[in-house]
Amino acid sequence: MKRKLLVILIALIVLALAGTGWMYHNITKRVVGQFFDSNGVKIHYTVEGKGEPVILVHGFAANADANWRVPGITQALAKEYQVICLDNRGHGLSDKPHEQSKYGVEFCNDIVRLMDHLKIPKAHVIGYSMGSFITLKLTTLYPGRLLSAAPCGAGWERKDDPNDRREEIAKALEDNQDFTPLFRAISPPGKLPGQRGLFSINYLLNKTNDAKALAAVMRSLTDITVTEEALRASKVPTISIVGTIDPLRAGVDRMKDVMANHETAYIEGADHITTIRDPKFLETLRTFLKRHSAAAQAPVEAPKAAA
Repeated sequence: MKRKLLVILIALIVLALAGTGWMYHNITKRVVGQFFDSNGVKIHYTVEGKGEPVILVHGFAANADANWRVPGITQALAKEYQVICLDNRGHGLSDKPHEQSKYGVEFCNDIVRLMDHLKIPKAHVIGYSMGSFITLKLTTLYPGRLLSAAPCGAGWERKDDPNDRREEIAKALEDNQDFTPLFRAISPPGKLPGQRGLFSINYLLNKTNDAKALAAVMRSLTDITVTEEALRASKVPTISIVGTIDPLRAGVDRMKDVMANHETAYIEGADHITTIRDPKFLETLRTFLKRHSAAAQAPVEAPKAAA
């Protein structure tokens, strides 16, 4: 009996490792683009397609391809727009400093420096999860550089939030390279992966990330929180797309009746992981981008009177 249980256990471990290997292969299969220096930090980016520029900003512990290319967002938008994807500092193929001071507002500065590097005066910026926090801060720091903003999968987080888990997540990463607290924070009640799932997630994310750099990133997110005053003053056309069972939905709901020129779209039954893969996510983005193109925002000249 013990021998049979041991065989079953080994088989389960092999299956778990095989599944993790498949995920690792797909997530690390990168499209390598170019690099530029952003205040001493090397940032990786790709440019695809033609048209109005759209900058995609990925989430925590991800990279540009895992967040945007794997779900098909990059390829779909590149049919109509010039799509610029960057690996945020601390992630992907970009540099990964361990100092907290290298992150925070520097995430926003990287986007503007990349725009300057590519000679882009204005762009649409779409962020997901941590990328949503960056995009939201960008609307308050550099509103003149944005055609529109789409902070998705997360919203307005405040410094005094009693449910803030950032330090817990950072400490687990710093001390044990453990992503479990992160997944507790983004998983709906009762949907936290089991032990085998968490084992696979931790293996995969540790293979593709620098845990100490991510701990510094997580702690720095306090520095890009937005005040209510700044949110109310924003005039950038903004949309938030979020799943109805995403635990981070609370930050999006909090923005209602606070942020000017803001709209919300919900994807029924979607959580933090599945929202971006839902066809409605891309469909909603496309509609919003067309409505807020440079041409659509340009003032219409009154017809000249006949001589």
